Amino acid sequence: MSFEEQKPVRRRSGAAGPIEIRAARPSDAEAIAAIANLPGFRAGTLRLPFQSVEETRQWLDKHDPAAVRLVAALDGQIVGNAGMQRLAGRKIHSANIGMGVHDDFTGCGIGSALLAALIDTADNWLAIKRLELTVYVDNAPAIRLYEKFGFETEGQLRAFAFRNGDYVDAFTMARLTF
Repeated sequence: MSFEEQKPVRRRSGAAGPIEIRAARPSDAEAIAAIANLPGFRAGTLRLPFQSVEETRQWLDKHDPAAVRLVAALDGQIVGNAGMQRLAGRKIHSANIGMGVHDDFTGCGIGSALLAALIDTADNWLAIKRLELTVYVDNAPAIRLYEKFGFETEGQLRAFAFRNGDYVDAFTMARLTF
């Protein structure tokens, strides 16, 4: 499914208007940091609690021509972010991706819109043939989303990260377009 073919999005009460996907900018730092500090968002990432606005601003200010950083906005509110980092050398055909959605907007099509935009950029602008990601094994909604877009599980990484007092496993997934 291409970015342009996105269906209308199901939203929770009070949400209206189309999802805007755009490049992240330094002025988004406060909103992105606030989302990153939400418990559900953080549980699906490698982020530590209490991410500061300054840390987020530094990440956004860092010019990296091999990176794509996006945000999803709904009615002017940032409700998700995603990124893609192209690899170098003999893995230049590959990129890592990561993404997350505001706790109050999961299941509303935000993740699909962000992932579609990343895939469109990878396929049609950067000729990336392999998109890679890791996802915690207990994150069933994210795994379903990635599978919907053609990602396949390639392996399981045991004790991948320490989260909330326990070690958790993760799947490594990839989407190949050869």
